[in-house]
Amino acid sequence: MKVLLFCDPGIDDSLAIIYALNHPGIDLAGIVTSYGNVTKKQATINAAYLTSLGGRPDIPVIAGAEFPLTGESTAFYPEIHGDDGMGPIRPPDNSPGNYQEFSYVFKIIAEHLNDLIIVDVGRSTSLALAFNLNVSLMKRVQRIYLMGGAFLVPGNVTPCAEANFHGDPIAANVVLKYGKEIYISPLNITNQAIITREIASYIYTASHSPFKELIPPITEYYSAYYRKMNPGMRGAPVHDVVPLYHLMNPSFIVTKERKTEVLICREGKGTSVADFRNSSRNDGSRRHIAISFDYRHYIADFIKTMTD
Repeated sequence: MKVLLFCDPGIDDSLAIIYALNHPGIDLAGIVTSYGNVTKKQATINAAYLTSLGGRPDIPVIAGAEFPLTGESTAFYPEIHGDDGMGPIRPPDNSPGNYQEFSYVFKIIAEHLNDLIIVDVGRSTSLALAFNLNVSLMKRVQRIYLMGGAFLVPGNVTPCAEANFHGDPIAANVVLKYGKEIYISPLNITNQAIITREIASYIYTASHSPFKELIPPITEYYSAYYRKMNPGMRGAPVHDVVPLYHLMNPSFIVTKERKTEVLICREGKGTSVADFRNSSRNDGSRRHIAISFDYRHYIADFIKTMTD
């Protein structure tokens, strides 16, 4: 399955890239980078480093958005992702890569329109820009998978808002309005997608992947932050792998189809809203919100993919 991945690596974004590169069912058609966990420049460096390390410097790395459509400045959190976005790992600035301008997005989509899936695990600014620049083509993409939102559960940036939707709620609404069919992996399930130290150690021991040296240090760095926030927590939730897992394992995730929007007002900025009352039921919106998943199967799939 061909996937065009939008991301802002970021530790969990980096793990999503590794998952996509390793998964036998995913053909990574390109990576679109933007600001978010780190600057656009650093995100692009990180993506090129990972594709090069994985022996795939041919995969297009496309520089996207520099800042959100809101025009606001973006705060970065090195205590979560490290100074360069990969915990203690310092990717070289000169990794070989197939660097492309943003217009290359449309070349990839046009060439693979019949079988291309878009997965966006970062702020949706770059994806929203793609819709703005070529809405007729973008509306023909059959499916989009998003990591974002928090429905009837606490947010991770504000009491109600998740980081990606909060980072650019205007962009999130553009994608939610114009995308043909959208599958949303919110904090409802991604908070439970926890990778422990034991899992990371096993992957290191069992893997023959060129990425094996990265897994323990970056997951441990990520976990240290979560342990500080949640004493007793045994690992860290790898949010951004979940949409790719959802794409490849739809029968192991329960979704509800609901019209979805994101608040842009100051007090509620980034809050994802959907009507979950029984009376609303399936509204034909083709916005599928994940509400539960099979954690055991997720972990088995993650380990298998990362050790192959």
